Amino acid sequence: MRQITVTRREAGQRMDRLLARYLDEAPKGFLYKMMRKKNITLNGKRAQGNELLGEGDVICLFLAEETVEKFQSGPARLRGKSAGYASTQGLPTYASQEKAPLKPVKNPPLDILYEDEHILLVNKPAGMLSQKARPQDISLVEYLTGYLLESGAMTGEELAGFRPAVCNRLDRNTSGIVIAGKTHIGLQTMSRLLKERSIRKFYRCVVVGEISEGRYLKGWLKKDQNGNIVSVSEREEPGSQPIETEYRPVSTQNGLTLLEVHLITGRSHQIRAHLAHVGHPVLGDPKYGSAGVNRRYRASHGVQTQLLHAYRLELPEIEGALSYLSGRVFTAPMPELFRRIMEPICIIE
Repeated sequence: MRQITVTRREAGQRMDRLLARYLDEAPKGFLYKMMRKKNITLNGKRAQGNELLGEGDVICLFLAEETVEKFQSGPARLRGKSAGYASTQGLPTYASQEKAPLKPVKNPPLDILYEDEHILLVNKPAGMLSQKARPQDISLVEYLTGYLLESGAMTGEELAGFRPAVCNRLDRNTSGIVIAGKTHIGLQTMSRLLKERSIRKFYRCVVVGEISEGRYLKGWLKKDQNGNIVSVSEREEPGSQPIETEYRPVSTQNGLTLLEVHLITGRSHQIRAHLAHVGHPVLGDPKYGSAGVNRRYRASHGVQTQLLHAYRLELPEIEGALSYLSGRVFTAPMPELFRRIMEPICIIE
C-alpha cells in the first residue's frame, strides 16, 4: 500500500490530476477503475477523482508495489522519497509543459520583485525565454526552479509533485514582470485572473515618432503560425482575433516617444504589431520595426532588439487564499538602455 499526503503546494487541484502525475504512465481508465473499486481512496473513502484536494488530505493506493512501479516514470518515483538537487534533473515542468524536460539551474540571475508562499514576481531581462521552446533551452522556469531549490523554499521531493511555472509569458526579447506560481493555488488563481483580463497590465516602450496625445486602438490580429508573425487590420478577417490597445505618451525626444501602453487584450505580438500598424513601431523591433531607424540606434546606442518592457501590474479584488493581494500594484524598474536613449528628458515613473 502506498500513501500520498497532499502538500501545501499540491493543494487546490483535482485528485485525478495529482494521480496522473504520481502514476504518470497509467491510463486514465485504470485510475478511475481503481477509484471505483476503492483500490484508491481519499481520506479512507471512495473517490470520484474530481475532488479538490486540501493540504493534509491522504490518498491511499491499495495496489501491488510492482503495479505502482510499472506505472511510474523516473520523475514520479521521487514523490514520497527523499530527493536532492541533483535528482531533479530531467523533471517535467508543470501545466502546459508537463512532458518537457526541466533542468533546474543553480545561481539563477533573477531580479525578484515580490515573493510570498504562493507566487513570485520576476523582472525578466530581455534575452531570456519565459518557457522552453526546445528541449535543450534554459528558460525562466529553470532559473526559478533552481532559485527555489537553492533557497530552501522548495525541496526535490516537492518538485516531484508540483512544478513551479509561469502564469504569463513575455517574448524572449521583451523585459519586465512575469508572474510565477509556487503552489497550485497560486498558479491557478493568477492564471485565472489573467484569463479573465482582470489584472491590468501596463508596458513601457520607445517608439518611432513624436506622439503628443494618447489613443485607444481597436483592430483585428491574425497570426501566421509558420512565420511566427502577425498582421493587424481594421476589419475582421477569417482567422483573426479582436484586439484593444491603449497608450499615453510619457516623454518625447529626437523623433522618439516613450509610451505607456495598457494591454487590454493579450494577443501574440499585439503591442509591437498594433503600434507599427498605426505608424509608430517599437524601436529595435526586428519584425515590425523601421530597419533604418533600428540600424542607426544599433550603431549609436547598441540597440539589439525591441525596447518593450512589462512595467506595471494592477491586481483586482481577489477572493480566496490570495485575497491579501487585492488591489496591490507592482512595478519593474525601467532598463537602463531606455533611460540612456531618452536622455536628457526626465522619465516620469
